[in-house]
Amino acid sequence: MAREGLRTLVVAKRALTEEQYQDFESRYSQAKLSIHDRALKVAAVVESLEREMELLCLTGVEDQLQADVRPTLEMLRNAGIKIWMLTGDKLETATCIAKSSHLVSRTQDIHVFRPVTSRGEAHLELNAFRRKHDCALVISGDSLEVCLKYYEHELVELACQCPAVVCCRCSPTQKAHIVKLLQQHAGRRTCAIGDGGNDVSMIQAADCGIGIEGKEGRQASLAADFSITQFKHIGRLLMVHGRSSYKRSAALGQFVMHRGLIISTMQAVFSSVFYFASVPLYQGFLMVGYATLYTMFPVFSLVLDQDVKPEMAMLYPELYKDLTKGRSLSFKTFLVWVLISIYQGGILMFGALLLFESEFVHVVAISFTALILTELLMVALTIRTWHWLMAVAEVLSLGCYVASLAFLNEYFGKLPWESFLSVTGFYTFFIVTSSYTVLNCKSQ
Repeated sequence: MAREGLRTLVVAKRALTEEQYQDFESRYSQAKLSIHDRALKVAAVVESLEREMELLCLTGVEDQLQADVRPTLEMLRNAGIKIWMLTGDKLETATCIAKSSHLVSRTQDIHVFRPVTSRGEAHLELNAFRRKHDCALVISGDSLEVCLKYYEHELVELACQCPAVVCCRCSPTQKAHIVKLLQQHAGRRTCAIGDGGNDVSMIQAADCGIGIEGKEGRQASLAADFSITQFKHIGRLLMVHGRSSYKRSAALGQFVMHRGLIISTMQAVFSSVFYFASVPLYQGFLMVGYATLYTMFPVFSLVLDQDVKPEMAMLYPELYKDLTKGRSLSFKTFLVWVLISIYQGGILMFGALLLFESEFVHVVAISFTALILTELLMVALTIRTWHWLMAVAEVLSLGCYVASLAFLNEYFGKLPWESFLSVTGFYTFFIVTSSYTVLNCKSQ
């Protein structure tokens, strides 16, 4: 029953004579009146009584876990997430829960950190633990306090190498302290999950706090960043929503940067061609419309994009490991998008000036139209999974721009539609708006 992770209790009895009871009572009273090491002396007297007992029965009590706790923990481990269990239960109870929830597999060794009270004992126990490999660690709060006092960095470094860590008899302050240590020494993002009032400090100290509404009240859920009703919802919260949030935020941030840098590059090229004269290329409603009406809807519709379906993200949690590498948003991707923006802005401006040299009066209309089409095409080529709102945003933005050409004569002038729509003009215009595709495809 203990191997199955049940709370095993041995029930036994012993009949005492009157002399034995009087001897026990006198020794017990003296131990309770002791000034030094009272708890140890009382425990020794009680232990002396628990001998030569008659076995009555055995009981095995299962700690009732919520539904799908085991597969959720397995999913988190497959996603590359290290799991630490910080609890106030006794060592035996914490070990049983770790086994029953499959936080520690049956074939995995468990190293129980022996109680230490001095620096020398902590040093010897850390050396014994260092010689073991792929072993789960179980440590009590008292021993943890001593090790953190003398060997803080060594303990955190060894614990981070373990597949799982169980800290029992932890106070709320110790839980928050452990979370802060992981942030400082390991440099990792931490997520604290709790369901009781003693988990509030830990939840507030973590980078992301998740509170579970349970029988112990709503203190944890009120203090957390996210509130859930069952533990199994953590899998979908991280694997689907967390992954999509990171991917979409990265794409949105890069496109907002690209949208502003490309028009800045075009202005810089235009000014450099005319001896750095302080003449704005686009002014008035064009600048406002570019940032809002013409490009806002397609760019912000990227928050609906998803590279894989939610079912696939739940089925293959290994996809979550890609987030830890930071490939979606890094210095490399930032520099790539900067180069794309400068490349596109330079080609659009130089192309409009060279290919439409005879129509220089309409360079504002030609270059701005090429800019709008370029941005819309960039969004369309970046989208992995189309949503109907994305298509509506693309069509709506293009329709608004085409419709605005009719009453923005003060900015565009009277356009030469017959030359603009001719075969030569169309193809040259297409070359200008599509010149970025080679570099864009390489970056994707």
